Formats: sequence, C-alpha cells, structure tokens
Amino acid sequence: MDNVKATKSAENLKARALVLADLAQYQPGTIVSREILRKATGTVSVFAFDDGEELSEHTAPFDATVFALDGSADVTIAGKPHRLAAGEMIIMPGGEPHALKAVGRFKMALIMIRT
Repeated sequence: MDNVKATKSAENLKARALVLADLAQYQPGTIVSREILRKATGTVSVFAFDDGEELSEHTAPFDATVFALDGSADVTIAGKPHRLAAGEMIIMPGGEPHALKAVGRFKMALIMIRT
C-alpha cells in the first residue's frame, strides 16, 4: 500500500447524514483513503482508487467487507476472481489471501470488525 494517501480531517462526522462516496476524492495515479470510524472492535474507511490502482494480495486476521460506492473493481479471494460493481458488496474472510484492482476509477467503503 505504498501509493495509498491517507486523508485526515478534524471535522466531526458523527450524527450527520453523509454521502460516503464524497468522503474520499480521486487523485491521479494513487489511492486515497479516509478513516471514518475507529474503535477497538473495528474500523470503517472510504477509499478512492484511480484507474488501475490496486491493493496487492495480503491477508487479515478477521473478516472485511467491501461495499462498492462508484465504478467497479476486480477482487480476488483465495485465487478466485470476482467483479464488484457500484451497489454490490463482498465479504473477504479472515485468513484468506485477497487483492483488489480498480477497473476504471473505483470508490469503496471498507468495514473491518475484529473478533
């Protein structure tokens, strides 16, 4: 994730109606991430991927849910490819290798709950 730019904001996002896709903006040649919520039990983040940007194969010790907000991406879980489009979600099981590559520009919410 060398090319991931994390954005931080002092604004409080609690108790407000939000458009998730508006919380991370596309930037040429990179991935932008914004953490929305962090608790001991998990995190919620929004990512904006420029065309062709990717997260290389890795594992996590707990399940992670990707919810596509805009565009589409190829998600590979344990060697099996899946095409994810806006409005769809996929659960990546903990301990299973997974990777993601944007097909065009792509935005997603990532929800990780620790168990």
